Amino acid sequence: MLRDKTRHSKRYSSAILTSVVAGLTLFPISVVRANPAQGSAAVGATFRTKCAMCHGEDGAGSDVGKSMNVPDLRSPAVQKLPDAELAEAISNGKGGMPSFKGSLSTDQIQALVKHVRTLAAKK
Repeated sequence: MLRDKTRHSKRYSSAILTSVVAGLTLFPISVVRANPAQGSAAVGATFRTKCAMCHGEDGAGSDVGKSMNVPDLRSPAVQKLPDAELAEAISNGKGGMPSFKGSLSTDQIQALVKHVRTLAAKK
């Protein structure tokens, strides 16, 4: 009977320890995902480093971009494109635009598509 209590106690302790470790591991992840400001800051930084040189900070096009006839990302023509088409252009490049699939993750590309959608409101 003492052995049964010892086994039960070990199982119970293991279950508690596993729960505590899982909680401590998953809680910070949920906090990061629940904080959209942190994500939007990262997306904004990615846009500034990868896109703004040609598309401008606001998506209207920089002087360099305008000389290469890049589209205004705020325009109805761009905004009506499906998300998949925008993601493909970012990933594979289009015209003079380079491919970013080697330097951006799929999640980063999807976040940039969402960022492009927010530029229409800033026009």
